[in-house]
Amino acid sequence: MADALIEFRNIRKSFGCQVVLDGIDLAIERDLVTTIIGRSGIGKSVLLKLVVGLLMPDSGEILYQNSNLLEMSRSERKRFKREFSYMFQHMALFDSMTVFENVALPLEEKTRMSASAIREKVMSCLDPLDLRDVPDKYPSQISGGMRKRVALARALITEPRIVFFDEPTTGLDPIRKNEVLKMIARYQKEFDFTAVMVSHDIPDVFSISQRVAMLDDGKILFSGTPEAIQACADLAVQRFLQGQDSEETGADSRKDTATRVKVP
Repeated sequence: MADALIEFRNIRKSFGCQVVLDGIDLAIERDLVTTIIGRSGIGKSVLLKLVVGLLMPDSGEILYQNSNLLEMSRSERKRFKREFSYMFQHMALFDSMTVFENVALPLEEKTRMSASAIREKVMSCLDPLDLRDVPDKYPSQISGGMRKRVALARALITEPRIVFFDEPTTGLDPIRKNEVLKMIARYQKEFDFTAVMVSHDIPDVFSISQRVAMLDDGKILFSGTPEAIQACADLAVQRFLQGQDSEETGADSRKDTATRVKVP
């Protein structure tokens, strides 16, 4: 695909006897927000971890700008890692570091910025996330919602080309959830990065997404725009969007509906 920044080609991944990804084909277009949706435990986060190297596929190809990630040299992989940041679902903050130190860490590790420049940049990132009053506190001293926002600040601080968001709004109240989504949308436009997000917040997340991919039964059941997925006639898609138990539909219920759907 001409505008694809990342491509999954026939990716398969199993854990023991459990097949999680069964021939995944998916293109992530550059400079857009792509959200991957689907039932819990179905393998959405596995896709992100395959790209960043936390997991390896059993077979298939993952391309970044037409280069196979699995065949990159150590130096090429190191350069690629500088291009992205990752916001983990459980935040992965360091308990022994303050909020300020957690957010500043990527700048200290990846740049040669002065201490004063780092402080200015970190504080400018904390302020819009309503964290201006907690830079000297430790993660254990702040709320779960605040910890989520600290993790978001750390993911954005290096102005990466790609940001992977693994359930960025899980556990937040509706007001904070919308603030985080708006913040992702704002920074994505301001810094022109490609965002890949795993989320359950439907339909809220559609407001900031240009592309949506639905994972089901180890396959990409749908790939297209938020408007197109909401108009999709596939029964499994509609049951999921309506919050119904898609376990009841399963593969058999899709025999009489459209097969794998891909909307340009």
